Amino acid sequence: MIFRNRDDAAHMLAEKLEHYRSQHPLVLAIPRGAVPMAKVVADALGGEVDVVLVRKLRAPANPELAIGAMDETGWTYLAEYAVQMASDGYIEAEKKAQLEVMRERRARYTPVRPPLDPAGRTVIVVDDGLATGSTMIAALHALRAKHPKKLICAVPVAPPDTLKKVAPYADEVVCLSVPEMFYAVGQFYTSFPQVSDEEVIALLAASSQHGSSQD
Repeated sequence: MIFRNRDDAAHMLAEKLEHYRSQHPLVLAIPRGAVPMAKVVADALGGEVDVVLVRKLRAPANPELAIGAMDETGWTYLAEYAVQMASDGYIEAEKKAQLEVMRERRARYTPVRPPLDPAGRTVIVVDDGLATGSTMIAALHALRAKHPKKLICAVPVAPPDTLKKVAPYADEVVCLSVPEMFYAVGQFYTSFPQVSDEEVIALLAASSQHGSSQD
């Protein structure tokens, strides 16, 4: 399955999640690519949108490959192969660097309000696709600690072995396409541009204002 763009994938995800419309779900995006997608899903389901900040830990000499991921608290998930690819010193330095990125992003993304509270809510975590699954695992782990009523992972595409790794961290996994031949998330999109911080900030600001007008 090839998606035209992220909006196309998000509308298809929203159709699969239609049964959560009555639950006013909290739809959380893993920045940055998934933020426009989460907005589409939240609008379709009558929910709210926010971000869950996690960062992949980059492999030495191959920053596109994740050897793990961490959340804002510093909790870290390491892939089984991490110790073969990186020293303890490298991993600690990478964790420090990514934690700083998350602090900067939190200050920019939600400067006028704290993150929306997932406690007791149906929470849908959206990404534009999973490769190793490390960032999704970190996101789900972070959210589980905040006691949502139900925790759902929703992605357009992921390889089967990654879905098996992610499944124990969620109550439900929704994935539109599970190809055996998987090289990168972008191969499953006709158009896959980068999403800028400015786009993320604008989307979150608009969503925050919309939510306030409904209070």
